[in-house]
Amino acid sequence: MGSPNSSRPKNVLITGCSAGGIGSALAFSFQKRGYLVLATARDVSKIDPALTSLPSVTTIKLDVTSDASIAAAVVAAREALVAEKHAGLGFLVNNSGVGTVMPWLDYEMSEARRLFETNFWGVLMVTKAFMPLLIEGQGTLVNIASIAAKTWNPYETIYNASKAAIQQWGDTLRLELEPLGVGVVSVMAGMIQSQWYSNSVPPLKLPEDSYYQPVLKNIQGSVTGVANKESGTPPDVFAETVVKQLVNGKTGKIWAGALSTLIWTLGWFPEWVSDYILRDRSGLGSMKKLKDV
Repeated sequence: MGSPNSSRPKNVLITGCSAGGIGSALAFSFQKRGYLVLATARDVSKIDPALTSLPSVTTIKLDVTSDASIAAAVVAAREALVAEKHAGLGFLVNNSGVGTVMPWLDYEMSEARRLFETNFWGVLMVTKAFMPLLIEGQGTLVNIASIAAKTWNPYETIYNASKAAIQQWGDTLRLELEPLGVGVVSVMAGMIQSQWYSNSVPPLKLPEDSYYQPVLKNIQGSVTGVANKESGTPPDVFAETVVKQLVNGKTGKIWAGALSTLIWTLGWFPEWVSDYILRDRSGLGSMKKLKDV
């Protein structure tokens, strides 16, 4: 655990604050601690009215895949900070993200590129644009990564890869930004009971000639986020865990949410242990047996 930066302004800009998601929960958690919250979304009408009605909350339209939208958001954020007499950003939270569930052989490459545009390039573009404000505030960059960066859940190959890329980028950037007084945190989010699956994961359209028709039920379970809904951590509980550590000066990684401790622990075991677990829960073990018959 690091120590709080007393000179860091008490404000935060969070991307992807649609109601019911992680970004919204983080915004509520920061606001109740007296932070000025700049809550952003591609469609600001999707931000929870209960959040926007609170004092010290400003909404800003931001599409993380649009250069023009990002530039306009920087201007709006700076104006909001100046109006409240804040010198720079205290926290920039890159939370926006999309998902897709599909066996790799059935992926449309256009969908793979679309996901990386939001989950990877969008994060880099937003960070680059807001970096002057972060440096000015001696603030902290927070990237919502995922335990998917450290495991290889079948049918989510591109999503896993995007989160692994963000986590690796963030770890490297932590060293590069250290001399500039900017901290970097990768939040290794576990299973969360949020609206993310319904908001961000497109419906499954498995081709009729797919090799993976025998495990269609398993894939559909991944699309709807059944495990997250049944065993995930509530977004507000997750947000409290994360924000408490952030305001106390945490850098490096924060592991939070259901299964995050297990995935961290599995990192110390041989790969075949994870393979065994994932093969079983994805149905690929039984699919292999059918093929062998």
